[in-house]
Amino acid sequence: MLGETQGDLHVSGFDVKMSADVVEDAYAAGATVTISGSVDKDLSVAGFTVRLEPSARVGENARLMAATLNIEAPIAGSLAATGRDVYLNAAVTGDARIFAKSLRFGPDARVDGQLIYSTEDKLDVPTTVASPDRVRFEQVDTGRVWDELDNIREMPILPTMASMLFGFLITLLFFVVLGAIALGFFPKRLETMRMSVSDAFGQTAILGVVGLSLLFGAVPVVALTIVGLPLVPIILLLIVATWTLSYALGAYAIATRLWFGLGGDADPGMLIRLVILAAAIVAIALLNFIPFVGWVVNYTLVLLGLGAITRLVFGAMVGSPEPALDVDMRETEAS
Repeated sequence: MLGETQGDLHVSGFDVKMSADVVEDAYAAGATVTISGSVDKDLSVAGFTVRLEPSARVGENARLMAATLNIEAPIAGSLAATGRDVYLNAAVTGDARIFAKSLRFGPDARVDGQLIYSTEDKLDVPTTVASPDRVRFEQVDTGRVWDELDNIREMPILPTMASMLFGFLITLLFFVVLGAIALGFFPKRLETMRMSVSDAFGQTAILGVVGLSLLFGAVPVVALTIVGLPLVPIILLLIVATWTLSYALGAYAIATRLWFGLGGDADPGMLIRLVILAAAIVAIALLNFIPFVGWVVNYTLVLLGLGAITRLVFGAMVGSPEPALDVDMRETEAS
């Protein structure tokens, strides 16, 4: 994050790197948080690994919490720091309150006010950090606090296989239930949309592009009216819902086409149709492990499903007018 803010800054993410200068307060949270810009007022940061680089500066107070905490930026106010491993290598103009399992001081560490620290054992604090009359050690019964911090020392890079399998089963169940609802309550409309994908593949994909453009384009158009700003979250929710429905419809349409192409029953029952949908979701999930190919397949299915929905919506809006007749044809029929 670069540049400069004119007010408070709130930022969160998995890997946060904040080099922007903040003229008010700054709040940051993430697995890894790195601060390299200046904060004119208070700074509050929480994460697994937090570092204030030497190029950073805090104009007032700093409240920091992390499993691994490196403080190398000067703090003009007071410091409140909590972490398993805390490293201080900067000047603190005000008081410093540090609660840590392991506390280390660098050559540039200095506390001009009171230094109150709580660690497992009392430390020999260098006089260059603070004179003995300004240092106070407070014994704290930490219990299982540090054990819990040790368990979350590093953020898991990937979810476990069990978590991935459970999440996939929940997703599969969701799509099967969604398919059952559609087959139970809207069988004719579902069949119409499925046939539009099978009979006009290219045209349906183009209509999907049109429908997707209308959905995303509605967000800035409605926002520009000012009075429509409260509707923006509703439109965003509609986009998510439509994307999900389109994905399921596209997968179902392609899977049933393959079913018929392989000689399957021309009029399968609901149970067979749900099995076809489930098999399609499983196959697509496996394709996601192939770089780029999985993304292309997923996006194509969304376009096909959305194209079928767009065709149905446009058809309902326009209706089915009678064929237009030329004037000469009408005169001929009249005679």
